Amino acid sequence: MAQPLAGDEPDLPEPTHTILQFSDLDGWAEDDHDAALAVFKSTCRDLDDPDWRALCAAAEDAGSGRSFFELFFRPVLIEDGSPALFTGYFEPELDGAPRRSARHAWPVYAMPPEAQEAQPWLSRREILTTGVMNGRGLEIAWVDDPVELFFLQVQGSGRIRFSDGRVVRVGYAGKNGHEYRSIGLELVRRGTFEAHEVSADRIKDWVRSNPGVGEELLHHNPSYVFFREVSEVPAHLGPLGAMNRSITPMRSIAVDPRYTQLGAPVWVEKDGRAPLRRLMIAQDTGSAIKGAQRADVFVGTGAEAGREAGTYKDPGRMVVLLPIQRAYALLPGHAQ
Repeated sequence: MAQPLAGDEPDLPEPTHTILQFSDLDGWAEDDHDAALAVFKSTCRDLDDPDWRALCAAAEDAGSGRSFFELFFRPVLIEDGSPALFTGYFEPELDGAPRRSARHAWPVYAMPPEAQEAQPWLSRREILTTGVMNGRGLEIAWVDDPVELFFLQVQGSGRIRFSDGRVVRVGYAGKNGHEYRSIGLELVRRGTFEAHEVSADRIKDWVRSNPGVGEELLHHNPSYVFFREVSEVPAHLGPLGAMNRSITPMRSIAVDPRYTQLGAPVWVEKDGRAPLRRLMIAQDTGSAIKGAQRADVFVGTGAEAGREAGTYKDPGRMVVLLPIQRAYALLPGHAQ
């Protein structure tokens, strides 16, 4: 999960709601609805409203995923005037160790109490250069690459693999209260890259190739993320999303919960280099995910998933599946 939503939100555009038929959904008949149903059930029990609770009870006895969704839901196109945009995110996996060594010299920190009490607290530069964190036992693990650690903070969660095969999973615990500044945009401002050239891999390569200036570039972002260990989540499952449940590669998405209820099924029609026509479940949020037609697709764990996620910046359409009565309640006077 990218850094959580925070702060006061501006007034939202008034959304429009259009009820569609399942036959209007491109590729609906070809999807694996049973796979989507299994992911839906993983967070369904966390939905409190009576209509959702009734659907969750029905889901436990459903023999066919497609029949379940078509019987109890209606597709609703929710729009706020902005075009659809699909991006991707992933769970990084870093090489680490439980203790500091010459190779593993960069700490993954738990949140100190004073950072919780004072917002904003120290900047990234101050945290990393003043020794304020030294000798306090706040190190969850040590990793071998400060650039990967920086991007772990951007993603907000990840896994650290030790040489003995153990895996420590870390999740977002909080931050120092400073606003995030994009180092990609800073490189564009400096004229180092054109906007279309910027990607996570390009930034990582540039920082590593320019050690002194690269470290200064990382300090351009004063925001600093602290972590907590979440190793109670088995290594074979995905990281925890906003519903505090494991999310599933290529079936879970991050959405703007002001428009799309967490836990709801969402039909995704993503175009671009790798088109998707798939029923996914809204199980996460992110600070950059704003708007009725905005979603971040969870691609998976590790470097390959990261490379794939970095290619997503695509148009398309997302359609939320809502309980029948709730869907028609959005259209006053509309009869089923």
